[in-house]
Amino acid sequence: MAFIPHEKYMMRCIELAKIAGGNTSPNPMVGSVIVYNNKIIGEGYHHKAGEPHAEVNAINSVTNKDLLKESTLYVNLEPCAHVGKTPPCANLIADLKIPNVVIGTIDTAAHVSGKGIEILRNAGCNVQTGILEKESRELNKRFFTFHERKRPYIILKWAETIDGFIDIDKELKSETQPTWITNELSKALVHKWRADEDAILIGTNTVVSDNPSLTTREWCGKNPLRIVLDRNLKLLPELNIFNNEAKTLIIADINCKNQKISNVNSKIGIEFVNFSSDFINQLMPILVKYKLLSIIIEGGTTILQYFIDQNVWDEARVFVGPKVFKTGIKAPKLGKTKIFMEKLGDSKMFLIVND
Repeated sequence: MAFIPHEKYMMRCIELAKIAGGNTSPNPMVGSVIVYNNKIIGEGYHHKAGEPHAEVNAINSVTNKDLLKESTLYVNLEPCAHVGKTPPCANLIADLKIPNVVIGTIDTAAHVSGKGIEILRNAGCNVQTGILEKESRELNKRFFTFHERKRPYIILKWAETIDGFIDIDKELKSETQPTWITNELSKALVHKWRADEDAILIGTNTVVSDNPSLTTREWCGKNPLRIVLDRNLKLLPELNIFNNEAKTLIIADINCKNQKISNVNSKIGIEFVNFSSDFINQLMPILVKYKLLSIIIEGGTTILQYFIDQNVWDEARVFVGPKVFKTGIKAPKLGKTKIFMEKLGDSKMFLIVND
């Protein structure tokens, strides 16, 4: 089915917004096009937090600014109405007297939420909303989860064998390193995911067993913030999680608050919670404080199952490799239907969404 003109131009906004995937947090991904006489005369997208917004870049790309007064501006998210690191886009659009503005979805963040639309309508703009709204919200599901649920978008990730094990028995391990279940293609994909998200979380047992770096070595992209649950502050400073390749945040128990910490350097922070009481509702405000729109939970079965049992997760990405362990550490149990499967050589990746 052919798109009507509004849908066609809004889809272009979404395509533009995706170019900056993984680079705009804590801001949303936004694209904008300007149309005159059924022809795009300007377009742009938000590149990075602190830099000009999509609407500004689209307006600046228009050669003949006189045409703006007879044009339609499309944008997948409501133009901002507040002064941050950049001026309000809604005021700019109103001042330039762009007569028509078509918006994919309202920005539900408290400091915007309808205020941009109000500015535009008060200035006489003809504003239309809800064009490809589902697609616009899906594009920025991390941003909307952060502002509407007051927590990051949470992705669970693990690899398991055909017979349902996530690792071999610890006493059978001869070295401190991960037990690979899948292939190199799967590994590269995981590193791409890390570049797309703000943070990655694991527990003490995984650090001790695997000594991971949690960086994007197999992909060109930023390293996520590494978060490690080190309840009793027992992890040694020479572990990879504490190197200078990326920032690391330690979550420790409140009882360790006065304990001397030997593994803190300029790239490492520490937060304290009561691990014995309502842990997850103490963790979420910390993640919000650090403005983390998304987090991958890559820890062992205990941590993954905890988030599953608390029903605090948004999607799970589960690799199934060709290996058989027969015994070992069992993989987490979701109890959800696998809704998408992708073959990656001799492995498979299942995507499960928590509706």
